[in-house]
Amino acid sequence: MLDFEQIPLAADERLDKVNENIMLIQKKDGLTYGTDAYLLAAFVRSDKNALCVDLGSGTGIIPLLLCRRDKVARAVGVEVQTDFAELIGRNASLNGLHERLTPLCLDARDLTQVTLGRTLGSEQGVCADVVVANPPYMKVGNGRRNEADAKYIARHEVCGGIGDFCAAAERILRYGGSFYVVYRPDRLGELMAALNEQKLEPKRMTFVHADAESEPGMVLVEARAGGKASLCVTPPLILHDAESRGMSHRPLTEKAKRVYEGMSFED
Repeated sequence: MLDFEQIPLAADERLDKVNENIMLIQKKDGLTYGTDAYLLAAFVRSDKNALCVDLGSGTGIIPLLLCRRDKVARAVGVEVQTDFAELIGRNASLNGLHERLTPLCLDARDLTQVTLGRTLGSEQGVCADVVVANPPYMKVGNGRRNEADAKYIARHEVCGGIGDFCAAAERILRYGGSFYVVYRPDRLGELMAALNEQKLEPKRMTFVHADAESEPGMVLVEARAGGKASLCVTPPLILHDAESRGMSHRPLTEKAKRVYEGMSFED
């Protein structure tokens, strides 16, 4: 792996070191790596032979984490923005994962088993074993548009809403394959309706709270293609003790530490 000083960066880029000994090139004006991406990667169950597809991959951080921990065998990062799709390839090479992580510059609404197969060098359609998504949470028109275009597209449903992401997952998943998504609790009804429409059966759900006195800030859901109705709502993940409110660096709870250190929700 290269030293920081040896890595060429454009004027609008920065280099960060994140968990799992990953060095990540990010756009200064783009949506950067955060807690939701890491927790989604941790929420994914390990399947060392799996082909994983990340919808709206951004910098490729989620498949980078999954490949680094060998939770999947190979991954494709689907990203509609050309410069970010190129960034996925650079980050894969930077971390020695270029043979396992492949970028695909494509709108998720146009993704099929055929396009996935061609990306992987096959003339036949290819099914994914695992699909992950950290989709835009905000409807177009919510708030004033004063952000950089890249960040606006990442946060707002410019290139599709939750229904489109669920439909893309259904099109490429094998029967029995898993779809993992992180979303906003206040839009959980829309997520569940979209999963139901695509016959993606919710199997596991975890709410994440900043502390025990706060409402959940995100929800993690695992659904299965063609699965039978059976949903396990797990105990919530509490990130910090309430007493640490106001601290600049809030320490993690013991449970949150285990999730972060093991990159897994399974004890």
